[in-house]
Amino acid sequence: MNRKIEYALKRPFKPSQLKWRQGPGGKELVYITARDVMDRLDQVFGIDGWETHYREVLGRVICELTVYHNGKPVTKSDGADDTAIEGAKGAVSDALKRSAVQIGVGRYLYHPSAFKGREPVSWATPEGYDKIMADRENKEIEEFRKELSSV
Repeated sequence: MNRKIEYALKRPFKPSQLKWRQGPGGKELVYITARDVMDRLDQVFGIDGWETHYREVLGRVICELTVYHNGKPVTKSDGADDTAIEGAKGAVSDALKRSAVQIGVGRYLYHPSAFKGREPVSWATPEGYDKIMADRENKEIEEFRKELSSV
């Protein structure tokens, strides 16, 4: 994939989009919704530029996420178990999110230094990310953002 697509996929979400829940051992876990993932895929590839297929393997829901780049399909798969809160619906949503992480969507959420408490560090915000990537590309932030919006 080209850099602009990679940057657009990996761009952090607004802090207001982040959700938190208690994980194992009382650890706080951050996540985004499946709708956030779908919106990001629509923004980057268009509504007809990606698709999903689901299947069950050994009791797990597997999502095969296919994106189309330069007319060629790229497929990534991952799975999830039913969730305690939403059962099979939760498994479908989680499988989509896990597949999307493989192409960069929300991957930063798993980085151990992305948050101080519930606050994202600078690079884990859209503004901080844009500055770092613009500097890397030797561009002004406005120029970088304009290019991202044209992906």
